[in-house]
Amino acid sequence: MYQNFGLFIGGQWRSASDGATADVLSPVTQQALGSVPVATADDTKDALAAARGGFDAWRATSAFARADALHRIADEMLRRTDEAKRMISSETGKPIAQAEREWGLSVDQFRWFAEEARRIYGRIIESRVPGGRFEVSREPVGIVGAFTAWNFPAALVARKAAPALAAGCSIIIRPSTQTPGVAMVMVDCMRAGNLPDGTINLVVGPTATTYTPIMADKAVRKVSLTGSTRVGQQMIRDAAETVKKVSMELGGNAPLIVYDDADLELALNVSVPTKFANSGQVCVTPDRFFVHESLHDAFVDGFVSRANALKLGDGLDPSVQMGPLINGGRLAEIEAIVSDAVKAGARVFAGGERASEFNAGHFYRPTVLSDVTDDMKVFAEENFGPIAAITRFRDEDEVLGRANACDMGLSAYAFTRSPDRARRTVAALKAGMVGINSFALAASEAPFGGTNHSGMGREGGIEGISDYLDTKLAQIVF
Repeated sequence: MYQNFGLFIGGQWRSASDGATADVLSPVTQQALGSVPVATADDTKDALAAARGGFDAWRATSAFARADALHRIADEMLRRTDEAKRMISSETGKPIAQAEREWGLSVDQFRWFAEEARRIYGRIIESRVPGGRFEVSREPVGIVGAFTAWNFPAALVARKAAPALAAGCSIIIRPSTQTPGVAMVMVDCMRAGNLPDGTINLVVGPTATTYTPIMADKAVRKVSLTGSTRVGQQMIRDAAETVKKVSMELGGNAPLIVYDDADLELALNVSVPTKFANSGQVCVTPDRFFVHESLHDAFVDGFVSRANALKLGDGLDPSVQMGPLINGGRLAEIEAIVSDAVKAGARVFAGGERASEFNAGHFYRPTVLSDVTDDMKVFAEENFGPIAAITRFRDEDEVLGRANACDMGLSAYAFTRSPDRARRTVAALKAGMVGINSFALAASEAPFGGTNHSGMGREGGIEGISDYLDTKLAQIVF
């Protein structure tokens, strides 16, 4: 699967300088999909040197030429959709339809930011100095380090690479070692943009040989992360040494409120596929289900019947609706979370165990828990798995207070038929993104990101390019 790829440095695919490789394992079979080079620190330093030259050439390229290049990249990505979606499904285990949708959203990022490249506007400000004026301009920040997670291996790269390239930055991508092939396919598509050598680079490897050299290099002026809150906190500390600009999308523990006036069928029909998409390994997925006491039992019954109907298996099978967890560690953690909840008094209404019909792979059944209390780990922390934890509430003020009793602030959701209640809920919820009767938050034209321990900065929308630009003020007097 990886024979045409490797490390991408200075416009060329290459092996690691010491010849080291590592296997990439299938979460479905637990067998090797193939092997990829493991970058040495010297390889990463080569990528940094290449990025310096790439930045000098790319920043001098006009915004209109950059836009054309991004459109060519999008065209090539569309052409290679079948290859890409199979790579996504093979490496993550997610159903092929979800993989295809993710690739399509990634293409859209390049389309959107191709047009944003043409709209990097400055402004003129009248000066108090006679004969003078202020000019405000926007310039590319410099070399970008992009660190991405495994759960959306295409979309997370595209959300960083597309705005960075649109702004005129060069970039070094460091994808997850569990899903490197998806980033490699995307980088190979970027060659269609005819970018100057060194504008785009890719290294794969452990923290010591990839992350550490990038963070230590003062020429890297901006880093972007999608990962855990713990890793984000460390990145902030490391970035302080060279005062890098930082943006990051970190963990979530999204509440979902089902009010007494909700459309119950709508809530169930969209909540179940959303909760179990990518086996629940989605940072914006609803984890904490607050259901009004008048609808609680009917909601649990409907959720259970739909969850039990989901077909598990290899995501490459078009009929499969939920694949495995990414690895054995994640499977063991999900087992521990459910066991802890049951010991604390939660009741298992569906799932709650490994899928025994599979001889290999990290399969766990779609799980529904009720009688959950707010202090249980399954509720108090992000579970990042196929667990729907459901509890009751009585009134609006109570549920909003409980929903906000969390350090995370990425996404939140509610179902109601009342426009007034919807507005009150949006205003009250402490989250960077709120969905009312909808989970459709991820779009290239909309700013994606969280608050508090869920991160800083935004990806997408007109806001998405700002983190890749510096603002310059000039006072000009004649």
